[in-house]
Amino acid sequence: MGKEKNPRRVADNEAMAKLRMLRTSPQKLNLVAQMIRGKKVDKALTDLTFSNKRIAQDVKKCLQSAIANAENNHNLDVDELIVAEAWVGKNMTMKRGRPRARGRFGKILKPFAEITITVRQVEEQA
Repeated sequence: MGKEKNPRRVADNEAMAKLRMLRTSPQKLNLVAQMIRGKKVDKALTDLTFSNKRIAQDVKKCLQSAIANAENNHNLDVDELIVAEAWVGKNMTMKRGRPRARGRFGKILKPFAEITITVRQVEEQA
């Protein structure tokens, strides 16, 4: 009687987490995302913990959420997870401004970004 179950957006050995409305530009957020792509999750968490970038703490929360999704929702082994994908997108931009000389108006753009992190379970080779 109910609706059909939605198909999974990721493979059976993957889990995903998305963080929206991050108050930074996508360009700055992508610098942090590049740091963790392809790494094991424990190494990526360590790198984010000791990063000097302000936005790294929010990316760390998103990565921890993806790990929790993998463990609790998809029964994946945390020790075998890697950061398969981490991609960044634009979100809204707040438009602000301040008065300038000769009656003009200086635009100030305050961009927001979003990040999606996918973790994948890979079997370690002995």
